[in-house]
Amino acid sequence: MSQAVLQLEGVSVRYGKRLALDELTATVSGGAIGLLGPNGAGKSTLIKALLGLVPLAQGTARVLGADAARQPRRLRRIIGYMPERDAAFPQLTGFQATWYAGRLAGMPDADARRRAHEVLLFAGLEEARYRDVATYSTGMKQRVKLAQALVHDPDLLFLDEPTNGLDPKGREEMLGLIRTLVGDKGMHVILSSHLLRDVEQVCGSVIVLRGGKLVSQGAVDELRLSSDDACTVSVAGALPGFRAACEARGLSVEVARRGTVQLRFAGPVDASVVFAAAAEAGTHVSSLRPLRVSLEDAVLAAMEGSEERA
Repeated sequence: MSQAVLQLEGVSVRYGKRLALDELTATVSGGAIGLLGPNGAGKSTLIKALLGLVPLAQGTARVLGADAARQPRRLRRIIGYMPERDAAFPQLTGFQATWYAGRLAGMPDADARRRAHEVLLFAGLEEARYRDVATYSTGMKQRVKLAQALVHDPDLLFLDEPTNGLDPKGREEMLGLIRTLVGDKGMHVILSSHLLRDVEQVCGSVIVLRGGKLVSQGAVDELRLSSDDACTVSVAGALPGFRAACEARGLSVEVARRGTVQLRFAGPVDASVVFAAAAEAGTHVSSLRPLRVSLEDAVLAAMEGSEERA
């Protein structure tokens, strides 16, 4: 779908005198998008604003073309929301909790019942659907929240810490469900999480907030590329000699593993310097590629950069 999932133009939200979101402007395309930032960055506030649950102090926010402030009913039809906290009333079974979520979304009773069975099966709760949710494990409660968010077949799903409290096996299973929703079902997902590894596994792009401001946005693969002053080089031959030749040319050298080094330049990467060092050392460069960093390192660098600009 060519339509942008989110269009934010100067979005600000205030809680009394405190500015929770500060003139956010961004356009976000589809797929799985990670929403990142430290505690208090404004992630939950942004989700609530996009759901129409908190008013905007200024600016406009559109979700799949719908104005968050002026078209709340349309938003309810196209958005599913999995909150961080439990979302089932006491003494309801998994089926009842999911069916009720469908009824609250405006679904006819028969449709809500049918869809409740379908999404509980998808979430892996078919055998436990008639048990009281209060008896569920943490992982099962997360799954029933996912089923509730999916019951009305939304186009966009907001997931707030969906793997919170899960053991490694439960985390992988939840991430697998999210990948299926995006890859096989064609659903858009915005995943808010403090676990960057989870975001790295399922999201194609990220938005990074700090202090209510947008500090970085882009594709995960692009963010994981380091600045243009570093590269990874694989060499065949005597590594100590190659290292010495690089250092003699002013490069910072770190051995990553046998036959591979990471080089950092004082300015942009200059491949001719690397090949000259290899020729001098009698070694052969088999590959030279940009240095990739973890998403965590990229996000931390973006937040440090925002501090320096402040």
